[in-house]
Amino acid sequence: MGTLGRAIYTVGKWIRGSGQALDRVGSLLQGSHRFEEHLSRHRTLMNVFDKSPLVDKDVFVAPSASVLGDVQIGKGSSIWYGCVLRGDVNNISVGSGTNIQDNSLVHVAKTNLGGKVSPTTIGDNVTVAGHSAVIHGCTVEDDAFVGMGATLLDGVVVETHAMVAAGSIVKENTRIPSREVWGGNPAKFMRKLTDEEIAYISKSAENYINLAHIHAAENSKSFDEIEVERALRKKYARKDEDYDSMLGIVRETPAELILPDNVLPEKTTTRVPTTHY
Repeated sequence: MGTLGRAIYTVGKWIRGSGQALDRVGSLLQGSHRFEEHLSRHRTLMNVFDKSPLVDKDVFVAPSASVLGDVQIGKGSSIWYGCVLRGDVNNISVGSGTNIQDNSLVHVAKTNLGGKVSPTTIGDNVTVAGHSAVIHGCTVEDDAFVGMGATLLDGVVVETHAMVAAGSIVKENTRIPSREVWGGNPAKFMRKLTDEEIAYISKSAENYINLAHIHAAENSKSFDEIEVERALRKKYARKDEDYDSMLGIVRETPAELILPDNVLPEKTTTRVPTTHY
């Protein structure tokens, strides 16, 4: 760093220090009414070496999730609170419309005891409903389902429309055939899936696409917007329909509390008349 660079760095340091000092004085003057916003150094998307995440603009990545390194995520997918997708020594690919739910871990292996390279590939419309699931160096095909707390080890293949039961540990290089439920430790075949259960897997993925849009909208709101909505909800709190009918009250949902049309595209917003007493 040259003389000019050192001078600019010093000025920058002085400005930042002055700002912090002014913030402390202002907070002291506001007393118990102050609102302090603490700086978080957490980053939802982060490069590792020369590898950076490639995430579609329509993906919801929760603020407390971490997507690191060589990770690719397709349109309409969602990475929920506390999840870690770490593509450091190999790559992770997540398809479209897939949801990876809270506190789940997706990792890879550069090599394993069998000498195989183990990236992780998760297909389209997969539901990792397993909060705290572990998916390591394996393949989960389209429209599959992974239950809560399940662990999938290197080389596992979960075929289309297959289900891994909650709490299961699927040992290395196991293949779970389509339309089967496997569970236990180690996981073994339990039974065939019914047509209704297969339809449920698809519906679950669809529901989470809509739910992710709602969470994305909520997370983008400013502090002032949140406070206004809180006051409105308190004012227009909806009572039980029988209670309202008994009092002869018809309640209106304020426009500020109606979600945008693009959040839940399958639902139409119904407006009811203004409250009259």
